[in-house]
Amino acid sequence: MSRHVGTTSRGIRLPIIKQGDDLAKIVVDSVLLASKEEPFPINDRDVIAITESIVARCQGNYASVDAIAKDVHNKFNGGTIGVIFPILSRNRFAMLLKGFARGVDKIILMLSYPSDEVGNALLTYDELDEKGVNPYSDVLTLAKYRELFGHKVHEFTGVDYIDYYIDLIKSENCEAEVIFANQPKAILDYTDKVLTCDIHTRKRTKRILKEKGAKIVLGLDDILTSSVGGSGYNKDYGLLGSNKSSEEVVKLFPRDAQPLVEDIQKRMLEKTNKHVEVMVYGDGAFKDPQGKIWELADPVVSPFYTEGLKGTPNELKLKFLADNEFKDSRGEELQKAIRAKIKEKENNLVGKMASEGTTPRQLTDLIGSLCDLTSGSGDKGTPVVLVQGYFVNYSEE
Repeated sequence: MSRHVGTTSRGIRLPIIKQGDDLAKIVVDSVLLASKEEPFPINDRDVIAITESIVARCQGNYASVDAIAKDVHNKFNGGTIGVIFPILSRNRFAMLLKGFARGVDKIILMLSYPSDEVGNALLTYDELDEKGVNPYSDVLTLAKYRELFGHKVHEFTGVDYIDYYIDLIKSENCEAEVIFANQPKAILDYTDKVLTCDIHTRKRTKRILKEKGAKIVLGLDDILTSSVGGSGYNKDYGLLGSNKSSEEVVKLFPRDAQPLVEDIQKRMLEKTNKHVEVMVYGDGAFKDPQGKIWELADPVVSPFYTEGLKGTPNELKLKFLADNEFKDSRGEELQKAIRAKIKEKENNLVGKMASEGTTPRQLTDLIGSLCDLTSGSGDKGTPVVLVQGYFVNYSEE
């Protein structure tokens, strides 16, 4: 076996990106400079992944709280609205709620419990069991919730998100009422105008509310789908995938970046004669075992990617082959047998026992999760990740 390195993931440092920068040139130049510094070669089917944050920043895809407020006011005609199933996040949701409150007169805030959609916990299931509360059917008022469970803060942030969201709504001269429920229809006892803020279950929630007679049903993906007074926007995802930029501005999920990934691919081919794949990535799709928080607060892991990143892996489970078909082989004989098996594998292994236990996820979700863990979200300064050897298997020497 001459090859001893499989997949590698390298964070690539970039200058600080600002609106209007030539991002394709900066990314290509930075990857090539890094390859000379280490050094390492650029290979066919290497993956260059760019965090969504710098793409949106380069595009200037920002929106003010006022723009959010105006769009919400226009689409709901003011008055009282239900804001349901938000995640508990100062970065992801607080500024959006501020905009909603600025655009209407009263918000009925309906929080899911014991945790939000991505796992941020208000309570534990053990606490619900202790108090005899059924989260699948029971609707709790704020007074009842406080009577049963008191005041609790988030395990990692130390914030009581209930009080935090109430204070934020009231700071915009908007009346606030909080209830706790997990059935979308519960909000209709309070208002027939609903803004649902769940991410991955939003289509089902909208359908249920419409079937139950709601007058107006919109999601985060329906707000700022076009520019409001010159603001940024996202025609596909609206406010989904947005982040706090300042106390009055949010950065939206990037838009229209397919030409960017294809341009980078083209430039790399011209400069290296290698055909690389390129993608834009946001949150990885993984769950924290300690805090039980699911990382994916973006609507998708990768909104834009080149053609070669479509699909799912088509892999054999090596330990299955070693323990079954080749259980009597060892050493070089075993290695040769498994390499031959890989070379002969079918193009579609779905449902085959030899692929059982491999990860049936989209390539962009798998690679994007690897990249998110590599780049982090702090001060590493590596918003581009170069993944090499991802498509190399054990049969390739």
